[in-house]
Amino acid sequence: MKKSYVIIGVASLMLFLYLAWYLLSPLFIDKVVSEESPFVESRSVSSGSFMDADSSHKVSGVANVISDNENYLLRFEDFESTNGPDLKVYLSEDLDANSYVSLGVLKGNIGNQNYEIPPGTDLNKYKYALIWCERFSVLFGSAELSLQ
Repeated sequence: MKKSYVIIGVASLMLFLYLAWYLLSPLFIDKVVSEESPFVESRSVSSGSFMDADSSHKVSGVANVISDNENYLLRFEDFESTNGPDLKVYLSEDLDANSYVSLGVLKGNIGNQNYEIPPGTDLNKYKYALIWCERFSVLFGSAELSLQ
């Protein structure tokens, strides 16, 4: 009987440690990205500076929507963010991510990076670039995109 309690206790402890590491490790581990713009020639469509969501979730740098007249990218430059679990990049109509287009997983919490904008996306409709924790529905930071 005591042996089964020990096994259950050890298994519970291992599960707890795994979950704690999974949820907390992004807070201590930085991932640096250094992507160049894939466009040889491009024009800026809109841009904005990132702002923190609150005192715990900090984001800085610039978000630029650039185009080569066929394709559109959301490009982050001099980007830095508090890391967290399940961070995504959204183009959104508002800061609450009620209506958005997901551009995918945040590639890294530091550095220049590019996100392909799906063809047909109405850039007049989506005025914010968001760093969003999908798992907990928490905004980490935003950039209001002003048309150029």
